[in-house]
Amino acid sequence: MTIAVIGAGAWGTALANTMAQAEDVLLWAREPEVVEAVNGSHRNPMFLPDVPLSPRVRATDALSELAAIDLWLVVPPAQFLGRVLAGAPLAHAPTLVLCAKGIEAGTHRLMAEVAADVAPDAPLAVLSGPSFAAETARGLPTAVTLAASSMEAAAALAERIARPTFRPYASDDVAGCEIGGAVKNVLAIACGVVIGAGLGENARAAVIARGFAEMTRFGVARGGRAETLAGLSGLGDLVLTCGSTQSRNMSLGMALGQGQTAEQALSGKLSVAEGAATAPVLVEAAASAGVDMPIAAAVADLLAGRANVREVTDRLLSRPLKAELG
Repeated sequence: MTIAVIGAGAWGTALANTMAQAEDVLLWAREPEVVEAVNGSHRNPMFLPDVPLSPRVRATDALSELAAIDLWLVVPPAQFLGRVLAGAPLAHAPTLVLCAKGIEAGTHRLMAEVAADVAPDAPLAVLSGPSFAAETARGLPTAVTLAASSMEAAAALAERIARPTFRPYASDDVAGCEIGGAVKNVLAIACGVVIGAGLGENARAAVIARGFAEMTRFGVARGGRAETLAGLSGLGDLVLTCGSTQSRNMSLGMALGQGQTAEQALSGKLSVAEGAATAPVLVEAAASAGVDMPIAAAVADLLAGRANVREVTDRLLSRPLKAELG
């Protein structure tokens, strides 16, 4: 059997290498040089340079080659997911496991909503959780949430993609799973700002805790469950990405905290810091849902150059005192 992985960035390549422990994998890459390197030397020097890849991973730049494969892990950047799927051979309705983390600009749709519009007949699931690509690719233990429309569907998919060091937990809360993965990227930028600006570990802990409260409010407003957001795809991923410079989003925040503009911090980067695209969309979506997200709004203002670190810090610290819960 063969699994397809669409998107050969760091996470897509890591998933391909993980799946290749038990099945052949066809990895679709947009970049011809990535296809050549994966097939010629079993490496992806552009996005995951230090990890040797299984010979069971073969790369292609032709989406048409996926036409007979029944299970696709879909890992393009969130803002390109709809466009990539629109060009894919979907007539045989493969099962799509969406691994991108974000909210679509302009529409405020989650990735499952985007995919359902492009591929209405394809069974959908979402995979999200605390997972640095290099660690997963090397076979270090990783646990994630795999959410589908029913527990039965999620459990069956979990059995298919589980590997000795890759453990998916089944869920039927697709919205909650997606929202945790999208919002944590924005909060990781905020934590990076705290560290880059020298505001201290007390402040980082406060951002994580209060950011989690924002994530939960928004998630519940969009139909997710609070307990999902307290699990791997929400709190688990939040703790990971807010605690290490392996996180592209946290590294971006550190650069902002040190005085760089977003343009300067993102210049020349091959890998995508999803939180940069998600922040303004999240703030718009939260406002539409009547949800207060002051930390996310501060990140959006920093990225847009509407405020500097001192101004957003003063704004957050001068908010009216209130009860922690409620």
